[in-house]
Amino acid sequence: MSAHCQLTGAKPGFGNKISHSHRRTSRRFDPNIQRRRYWLASEGRYVRLTLSTRAIKTVDSIGVEAAVARIRARGGKV
Repeated sequence: MSAHCQLTGAKPGFGNKISHSHRRTSRRFDPNIQRRRYWLASEGRYVRLTLSTRAIKTVDSIGVEAAVARIRARGGKV
């Protein structure tokens, strides 16, 4: 599963891990991605969305219909 949020577009960030001796190696900061299943009443089916935890809170506040509309407006497939 790709570390990419369908609603907010959150992707991994990249940087350096710095050891005690101050040597730098590459690392990646992944967003907290979860797969959630929501009932989409307008289409009479469940949709499975890959969302960050911040986006899950957004879906809780704006509703699943509005969230799916935003995902489709960004060009995402649901």
